[in-house]
Amino acid sequence: MDLKALFEYIESLRVKPDQKVKLNKLETDYDHKMVTKDEAERLLEEGVKRLSQMQDMLYAHNQYSMLLVFQAMDAAGKDSAIKHIMSGLNPQGVRVTSYKTPSSTELDHGYLWRHYTEIPARGEIGIFNRSHYENVLVTRVHPEYILAENNPEISSIRDIDDQFWKRRFKQINGFEKTLHENGTIVLKFFLHVSKAEQKKRFLERIEDPEKNWKFSPGDLKERARWDDYMAAYEDMLSHCSHDHAPWFVIPADDKWFARLSIAAIIFKQFQKLKFSYPELDAKGKKELELAKKMLLAEEPSKKSGSKKKK
Repeated sequence: MDLKALFEYIESLRVKPDQKVKLNKLETDYDHKMVTKDEAERLLEEGVKRLSQMQDMLYAHNQYSMLLVFQAMDAAGKDSAIKHIMSGLNPQGVRVTSYKTPSSTELDHGYLWRHYTEIPARGEIGIFNRSHYENVLVTRVHPEYILAENNPEISSIRDIDDQFWKRRFKQINGFEKTLHENGTIVLKFFLHVSKAEQKKRFLERIEDPEKNWKFSPGDLKERARWDDYMAAYEDMLSHCSHDHAPWFVIPADDKWFARLSIAAIIFKQFQKLKFSYPELDAKGKKELELAKKMLLAEEPSKKSGSKKKK
């Protein structure tokens, strides 16, 4: 197993600022040359343990938070990736938000409002399962949804032109830069699944009674717009990946490799922060020593419910 080559490959999945993205040129299926599935699962298990340690330190340090954004086509493996990678984390320090169709209350605010309210606090990890990017993806394929926002500049679909989408990209970039400048580390993952693999997973959901609930006839309607979605993703990825909030295009046909890649990227970002557990000053250390002496000076407590010997 060539770990150096593996992590260099994973780093290459980052979309560079101003990179023109063509998804048909990017892999959906990892070639398995640098790591086998068994090796990857062992690495992921170790990585989950390390992420748990890093989370504990993040919470104690209390200066940064982390926001992980997941976007993908249906059946790309977002839910399972979140479940496996975050399995070792303390639930008290993790907030997962899954975004559905906006409510009437949410539509009465600007489209970013419902996302601001879910930003993780200092010391926390926030996960967006789908995100603010739905506003330049689903709405790009279905521009009629924009009309429900009551945007004063939009009276018909004809008003939703290229300049409209460029303004949205600029607004989202500003939103993420504000988060970054206030201590939130933003990492974004597009799980890049092939159309053939999506078909395979849809059929598995239909044929397995325990997975039937995962499939909706509406999924096929969105699949029919595959090319439109790929074009929307390409434009979004090309305009919205920056050093302060990078996108990573993760090959997702092999779920095990996608999970390993995401965990490695998160771990590498934690390492860059160079934080540590807070150290006490001289006064704090004296208070600890005093507390220790007081505890040691206490009379030994009797066990509750213990019976005296006759």
